[in-house]
This record gives sequence, C-alpha cells and structure tokens, in this order.
Amino acid sequence: MAKASIIRRAILAFALCIGAGLAQGAEVTLRAPGAPDEMRDALRGASLSIARADQKSTTPQDLLAAARADYGRLLGALYAGGYYSGVIRISVDGREAAALSPFAAPARIERIAIVVETGPAFTFARAEVAPLPGGFVLPEGFGPGGRARSGLIQEAAQEGIRGWRDLGHAKARVAGQRLTADHRAQTLSAEIALDPGPRLRFGALTVTSPSRVRAERIHEIAGLPTGETFSPDELGRSAQRLRRTGAFSSVALSEAETPGPDGTLGIAAAVVDAKPRRFGVGAELSSIEGLALSGFWMHRNLLGGAERLRVEGEIGGLGGRSGGSDYRLSTRLDRPATLSPDTGLFVLGELEELNEPDYTERSAALGVGLSHVFSDRLSGEIGLTLRYAEVKDDLGRRDLNQLLVPGALTWDSRDDPLDASKGYYLGLEATPFLGLSGGDSGARLYADARAYRGLGGAGRFVLAGRVQAGSVFDASVADVPPDMLFFSGGGGTVRGQPYQSLAVDLGGGKRVGGRSFLGLSGELRMGVSDTIGLVGFADAGYIGAGSLGQGSGEWHSGAGLGLRYATGIGPIRLDVATPLDGGKGGRMEIYIGIGQAF
Repeated sequence: MAKASIIRRAILAFALCIGAGLAQGAEVTLRAPGAPDEMRDALRGASLSIARADQKSTTPQDLLAAARADYGRLLGALYAGGYYSGVIRISVDGREAAALSPFAAPARIERIAIVVETGPAFTFARAEVAPLPGGFVLPEGFGPGGRARSGLIQEAAQEGIRGWRDLGHAKARVAGQRLTADHRAQTLSAEIALDPGPRLRFGALTVTSPSRVRAERIHEIAGLPTGETFSPDELGRSAQRLRRTGAFSSVALSEAETPGPDGTLGIAAAVVDAKPRRFGVGAELSSIEGLALSGFWMHRNLLGGAERLRVEGEIGGLGGRSGGSDYRLSTRLDRPATLSPDTGLFVLGELEELNEPDYTERSAALGVGLSHVFSDRLSGEIGLTLRYAEVKDDLGRRDLNQLLVPGALTWDSRDDPLDASKGYYLGLEATPFLGLSGGDSGARLYADARAYRGLGGAGRFVLAGRVQAGSVFDASVADVPPDMLFFSGGGGTVRGQPYQSLAVDLGGGKRVGGRSFLGLSGELRMGVSDTIGLVGFADAGYIGAGSLGQGSGEWHSGAGLGLRYATGIGPIRLDVATPLDGGKGGRMEIYIGIGQAF
C-alpha cells in the first residue's frame, strides 16, 4: 500500500510540473497607435507571439522565444509597409523581452504587451535598377515619390534579373545594392546594381536520377533545344512535357552552377517515377437513366518509353427506364513525343452496345491518330478510324461500315475542371466520314462552349453558362449510326426532361435522331459554407430534322435546384429538376454524380 501511495504522489507531482510548464491563459496584446488598418493587420499577422498564444501546448519557454523573435518579424513588417523609423516595445509581464535571458524563462507568463510606433511612411527619393534590358519597365510604384516598400525593392531587382534571363543571360544577378534612409526628409534612396553575365546557350540535358523510363526517351520527351539561346520559358516547357506524360511523380530541371567555356549551360534532369499502375471507379444515378458504373485501369511506362495504356469499361442504364442497359469497353495506348516533343501517337479500340429508347446499336472501332499540345490551354488531335455498326431502329435493321477522320480542338482556361469558378472551355469536334458499305458519306460537327464567372469579392457566387451545338451534313439519317445523330433530354442536356425524349417525329409513333442540335444551360452556384453549396439551374434543348436547324424542329426545357458537397475528388452533385413545358409539370427527376453538371 505504501509503495502504491508513493507512485501516485510521484505521478501527481509530475502532472503538476507539466501543468505549470504550460502557458495557459497567457494574454497577448498588440497596439499600433495611429497606424492604418492594413498596417495593423500586417503586424498582427507577423507576430509569432500572437500565433503561439493560441496553441494549447505552448510553454513559457516557447512564448519567450516568440516574443524575442517578434522584434525582427515586426521590423520586417514595418519595412514592407514603407516605415523605416518605427519603435517596437515588447514587454513580458512588465519586463522588456530583449532583456530577458532565453535560457531562464519564467515559470509562468501572464501577459505579453506589444506596442509599435510606426512613425511616418517613407517615399522613394531615388529608385534605380541598372543596367536593364532595352524597353524594360520596372514595377509600378518603384520610382521617386512612390511608397518605399521593401518588397517593392526586391520585386524590382527580381524583375530586372528576369528580364535579362529572358534574353538568354541565365546567370544574371544582383552585383551590389545601396539603401539610404533620410529620416529628416522621410525618404529612402534605393540603388540596385545588376550583373547580366554572358548570353548563354542550352547545353546537354543530363539525367541524374534512376528511372524506368529510358534516358533517350526522357531527352526526346523533354525536347530541350540544345544549342539555342537559353530561355526560362523553354526550360519550363521541357519540364511540363515530362510531367504531362504521367510517368513521373516529380520532375525538376536545374541549371548548372557554372557555364561551359563554349558558352553553353548544362541542364540536369531529376525525375521520380510514378507508380506504374493506377485504377479508378465512378458512378452516376438518375431516376430515369438509372445507375451508371464506370472504371479504368492504367499502366504508365508500358514499354519503357513513357507509353500509357488505359482500359476503360462502363455499364449504364441499370434499373432505369431508358431502353435497357448499355455497355462499353475501350482501350487506348498513347506514346508521347513521337513526331515532335509536343506530338504524340495513339492507337485505340472500342466495343459498344447501346440499348436506347429509340434504337439498338452494336459497334466496333479501331483507330490510330496523332495528338498535339499547342500551349498550356490549347490541344488537339486527329485520327483515322474504321468503324462497324449493327443498327436497329424505326427505319429498320442495317449494317454500316465507315471510315472516320475524327479531329478535335480543346481550349481550357478553367481553374478546376470538376468545380470551375472562373475561366472558359471550348471543345470543337469535326468528323468527316466515308460510307464504305450500307451508308452514304458526310460529316458531323459538334461544339461545346462553357463560361464561368465569380460574382462578389469573396467568390461566394458563381455564374456558369453552357452552349452545345451540333449538325450532320450531307448524309441522311439512314446513312448515319444513331449515336452520331442528336437527341435531347436527361442529365447531359436538359435536366427534368425524360432521357432522349426529344427527337425527330416521323409519324405513326416512329422517331429518329435529329441532324441538328442546340443546347443551352445556365447555373447560379452559391457557396453556403466551405463544403456545402446550392445551385439553381435551367436547361433548354432543340432538335432539328435538317442540317444547321433547317426544316422542322422542336424545343423543350427544364429547371431545378441542386445541392453540392465538396470532397477531395470534386463536389458530390444532387440535382432535382422538372420539365417547364409539354404539360409535364409536377414530375420530378433526380440526378446524382461527382463533379458539377458542366
């Protein structure tokens, strides 16, 4: 019993010591009399004492160290605001923090008081960065009479160096600086001397890390223009080409410390291989279309040259009222840097069975093509595809053999493809086709344009709009597989209307897809919290019997409300919609998926 009592007392004493060592209840105040609000906010943000006081595990030793560090941190904040005669006083329970030994912290700290007298704001009497490239313009505000913010001086020097580097002077640097504060005149003179260094050319690219991707393929993909004038943009593009393959989880291209005697600058490539295999699954649910399940399996670096093999499968229409279940299995092999660093080769194959309300189609396709990246936002591809389709619809049963020449261009400046709040998206598709047997020749065009704009300073509201348009030329509806014609209604076109409910009426209960299509969608998205969002939307669709809307055609529309829940892989979407025409008011349709509707 006595031994147990001694142990309990020891534990209690240890707990009391720990409790005494914690800075519970320490109060930190900051006053800056006469300072503007933005300066006061900057000082509070720079204070380590304020940040540490909010942490439960902070000890008196931590608080004292933070208080002593705040002299330099607050002084930096004053310089950043253009104040060079400020006075900083920091007291810890009434004693100046600078006078306290960092090795003899008090057992408890009750209060830390910070007082900052900013003094007057300084302006530039002289502001020079030299030499500079011809026609180069320094940052706005860096000149006589401007507020002498220290960050502006750094920015001007960095911009000057960047200007020289853009002209090939890769080793441009700051050679000297002179900063003089005149406290009587409340001015600051800043003189920055630059050393551009010699104009250099790209040297050899050296792979410095082990990789399963062959070194010669890394060179081909990077496409570093060896022998040409050095350019930071070209160096960035080479790194981006390597990242774009998906074969690497990390890519770093670094410049050699010392140029070669021949005026070239070597580049070192350090890469980390990504995991060779990846898979994913997805699901969408609609009250009419039913459940759609999808999945993919991908192999990176299949043959040691950063090739990417992707196999996808999808089953749709499970439990729905959209004609039956649909099946699709496809595979695509991409080989980057085939004809040029930005041009890749792809081979694809696809098997598909569609059981839609107005037709049944089984098809097989095999194709080859080229993809090209024009810029960070613009990409495109063109191919040659042989396609066979067995079709059964209200026009009868037929077999179609076609040679397709599909081409596409995509412009994408959205900030987030799954949950865009700003930017634009434009997709253009042109597919000329040659009827080899059982059909005529013609062409199919399709465009998808989307725009996003934030409303209000906090970005709480987002206005999103979408326009879809398509047309089939020359060939009649009997010469074109039904999935190349146009229908409207359902989650991808007009929410609230039954799936593919709008088509061309042939009379007698017979229907076929249209040769022209126009779809309009608008959404107002509102963020209720960091994870919850509300959406109001309206959709409209038009299907025409002739090309470019010629001949007869009909419109339908729908509207509804949606709920969004943000996750790490995109928002979970729940939309409830109803028709706005056709005497179908009152019926509600539900759509569930991942990502915004568009």
